[in-house]
Amino acid sequence: MKIVLIGSGNTATVLGKKMYRCGHTVLQVFSRNLQHATALAEDLNASYTGSLNALSTDADLYVIAVSDTAVESVARQFTTGNKPVVHTAGSVSMEVLKPVSSNYGVLYPLQSLRKDMQRIPEIPFLVNGCTTEIQVLLCDFATSLSSEAKICTDVERLNMHLAAVISSNFTNHLYALTEQFCNHHQLSFDLLIPLIKEVAFRLNEGLAANLQTGPAIRGDEITIKKHMKLLEGDEQLQHVYSLLSQSIQKMYEKK
Repeated sequence: MKIVLIGSGNTATVLGKKMYRCGHTVLQVFSRNLQHATALAEDLNASYTGSLNALSTDADLYVIAVSDTAVESVARQFTTGNKPVVHTAGSVSMEVLKPVSSNYGVLYPLQSLRKDMQRIPEIPFLVNGCTTEIQVLLCDFATSLSSEAKICTDVERLNMHLAAVISSNFTNHLYALTEQFCNHHQLSFDLLIPLIKEVAFRLNEGLAANLQTGPAIRGDEITIKKHMKLLEGDEQLQHVYSLLSQSIQKMYEKK
């Protein structure tokens, strides 16, 4: 397919590279930051523009890959007639694209994407379209990029976006807190990386609820109290430790 890519941030960069490597043609990159637009366009062998009024009219698909908060604003600034347009946001209804085209939808990459990543990871896509024909088109396109593509309503996609925030963003915040704790006590956070990888790998073996370990699920109050004592100088981490320990105990309490 011939693509016009609107955006030059993390999502636009990774998806643009993915499209290019999978044999699609990125005709043009739009960004208000011309330096970013130029750099990404060069990587994709595409033209670039800093004006939505100068978008190419030759594309088969227009992909708005900007932040969730910017999608609606961008969608008010150009039209494609009946040319298909999608956004890549997790928390934004596809209906905001109604003013842009009579054929619109969503192409949401369920993955943490950073423009500086050296390896493009597996990217499941959640797609939807305003008509059955657009759904088929977007499913075929997503399947050309990934082995996993699923049609989801706005509500289902928003729920998956929330699940992604909890499982990815919140988990990474725990890593950051742990890293600070280790640095404060002159410990090596790197020693924990094999443990982190092993626990994540175990998710391939069964339900997360069946894989829980640690003092909270064992009801080991002595160890929990020792840990809480150690954290008296770190109110934030102590609060998180207590909250998560209570959550684990509540999940596994005997009925």
